[in-house]
Amino acid sequence: MRILVLGGYGLFGSRICRTLSGDAGLTVIVAGRSRARAEALVATLQAPRAHIETAEIDTAASDLRARLAALRPDVVIDTAGPFQQRDYRVAEAVLAVGAHCIDLADGRDYVNGIGALDAAARAAGRWVISGASSVPGLHAAVIDALLPRFSRLETAETAIFPGNRTPRGWATTLSILGYSGRPYRCLIDGAWRTVYGWQSLRRLRVPGLGTSGRDARWVARCDVPDLDLLPARYPTLRTVEFRAGLELRRMHFGLWLGSCTVRAGRALGLPLDLRRIGRPLYRLSEYWQHTGSDTGGMQVRLRGLGHDGEPLRVTWTLIARNGDGPQIPATAAVLLARKLASGTLPGAGATACVGVFSLEEFLDTLAGQRIEVHLQD
Repeated sequence: MRILVLGGYGLFGSRICRTLSGDAGLTVIVAGRSRARAEALVATLQAPRAHIETAEIDTAASDLRARLAALRPDVVIDTAGPFQQRDYRVAEAVLAVGAHCIDLADGRDYVNGIGALDAAARAAGRWVISGASSVPGLHAAVIDALLPRFSRLETAETAIFPGNRTPRGWATTLSILGYSGRPYRCLIDGAWRTVYGWQSLRRLRVPGLGTSGRDARWVARCDVPDLDLLPARYPTLRTVEFRAGLELRRMHFGLWLGSCTVRAGRALGLPLDLRRIGRPLYRLSEYWQHTGSDTGGMQVRLRGLGHDGEPLRVTWTLIARNGDGPQIPATAAVLLARKLASGTLPGAGATACVGVFSLEEFLDTLAGQRIEVHLQD
């Protein structure tokens, strides 16, 4: 099984490559626009059991299909975001060379529209799985695992809390800046309402996240594929919200002020976009990276009715320590690649990453990481 990782030396791609390099019987191809950076990553791998190769490949190249064909991949894992406003030419090229395609997309339109490739994927007998990351992959797996507790699930409120001292990705930064201050649809109390990116501040308590009792974080709204996918998958839902919180308040509230500026400017007809100043903002965040902690987390809060007809609330919390937070978004792709390699993911088609693995499988794949999971009724 030959597994090609596009963006293989990036924040998430490197973790995928490191993990899969421990699997005997695989060939892992670390690929990106710089072969030197790919080879530098390979030099850091300790006693890999997989066969390791490197490749220089640009997803924007006009000869992408030919370059993919020359590498003869069985599975292509695309981590080269951002996926907002991207088309499906990479996935189409992957199908054309007879390989499965897995991506880590978090772009709402991109993931929700992946079904456009379903007929081509089925005809090729291959999978195209989009959003193999924390959202919607892990998110949906958590809800699937907790759903049997409910006779009727009505509310799903989720938040992610990255530790400030963990590495951050440029593509993820661009994604957040892209929707900050911009309107999008969100299901609230049974109606689709207009909300704005990185607005609607809340303060959430996440036991175990902080130190010395400081386990509360400010969070703000995020535009993610789950806001459409979850109401379609769980029709009784009346509210679906997703937020994130930066650990340093100066960064969190600074981005909030920026989102307010974008919102006000667009109301006046000014096409403001924080991505235009993305590089200096990214460098500023790196300047502050020595402060804060290396502990991050994710919390899923579900509400509805239990089987006794009484109101039921369940809170699922994941805490990642020792800087292991970025392993969470990288794990779904590892799990899916292993399932394809072992023949335990039958079928074919193009789909968002929901219902293709269980929460138990996901957590088993994280074995060895400093990860804690807590469930509170």
